[in-house]
Amino acid sequence: MVITKSRLVLGATAVTLSTIAVTSLGIHSRGQALFKASPKELIDEVWQIVYRQYVDGTFNQVDWQAVRKEYLSKSYTNQEEAYKSIREMLKKLEDPYTRFMNPEEFKNMQVDTSGELTGIGITISQDEKTKQLVVIAPIEDTPAFKMGVIAKDVILEIDGKSTEDMDTNQAVSLIRGEAGTKVRLKILRNGQKKQFDITRARIEIHPVKYSEKQTPAANLGYIRLNQFSANAAKEMKDAISKLETKNVSGYILDLRGNPGGLLFSSVDIARMWLDKGTIVSTIDRQGEQEREIAKGRALTTKPLVVLVDKGSASASEILSGALQDNKRGTIVGTQTFGKGLVQSVRPLEDGSGLAVTIAKYHTPSGKDINKHGIDPDVKVDLTDAQRQDLWLKERDKLATLEDPQFAKAVEILGKQAAKNSKTTNKN
Repeated sequence: MVITKSRLVLGATAVTLSTIAVTSLGIHSRGQALFKASPKELIDEVWQIVYRQYVDGTFNQVDWQAVRKEYLSKSYTNQEEAYKSIREMLKKLEDPYTRFMNPEEFKNMQVDTSGELTGIGITISQDEKTKQLVVIAPIEDTPAFKMGVIAKDVILEIDGKSTEDMDTNQAVSLIRGEAGTKVRLKILRNGQKKQFDITRARIEIHPVKYSEKQTPAANLGYIRLNQFSANAAKEMKDAISKLETKNVSGYILDLRGNPGGLLFSSVDIARMWLDKGTIVSTIDRQGEQEREIAKGRALTTKPLVVLVDKGSASASEILSGALQDNKRGTIVGTQTFGKGLVQSVRPLEDGSGLAVTIAKYHTPSGKDINKHGIDPDVKVDLTDAQRQDLWLKERDKLATLEDPQFAKAVEILGKQAAKNSKTTNKN
């Protein structure tokens, strides 16, 4: 996918709780234009975008023409009334990922190329069935992460306000705020309610961390990818290139807790590991496929294990699915989040914005990831308590042999290294 002046195609439906801007990515808000849309013109602009682009041509069995007539027949005295009608109109699609954002909300969700966020550092979504607000994953080393918020936590209250009937935009507006201030979240986890008082902060994010791991089995390269941001591919390329100079015999790519991000970033990174084959297919309402393929530019062909868990979503699932289906890597861990839809994010005439689901994506073998996720080749479960201990209380054990999922990856790569050594000796 490409970024254009009119839209940014995302490989994730999640909203990162932050305050960020996008003009340097080539996306320009039209809110500063001389012409400002009237309330009805704004409603019709949203209706037209959905009419032309929405992934489901039946609009969830809704008469979309009748919807237009209904909402344009009303009288509006200000933009706020139009915003309310737009949200009502979109709600008929029963798609939490197709959503309207007022100018403040739109500014809040856009991608920041500086790699800095202001907030608590979680990525959230709305469950399509229950409509509850669910944490996809906390961003590593952020306030929410350090306080113990984990993937699949259900947010019941924000500063005492119930999240029932609250969409992700409203939740973001309540959770975000000035660095140093606090927000209280009431969470439901495995039937138990928990409360977190989290101090907001200015967060600098580097999507890639890497190191050389000396293990009893082999000398391995370890790469942790936290999110698929605009600079993730560059950092990934640097990590692989530097580890190659260390003469590692294999790699562990850690996507645990990675909530996704930019679709093009996942494709670029997949090409660093794959020499040939399909990476992902996006399928629009006409059933037309746009395939992304490898281009013979892999940076390494050494054995690879990918670590995933229930917090690995969207672009993480694209990457792990591509590596799995092309038999390029072994997937270890637990079933991933299950988000296989693609949104186009568009600025509107008055500075507000619209995210609309325009396609779904399939892995190279044709698997629809949405709602199910990627099944690992080798399942290694961790309980929530084990995961919390590993990622929070005993971080020094993460990516060591005391980390069960990492240990399994080392075992697999050790066997592969031994097999390769025998083959070399025979030759």
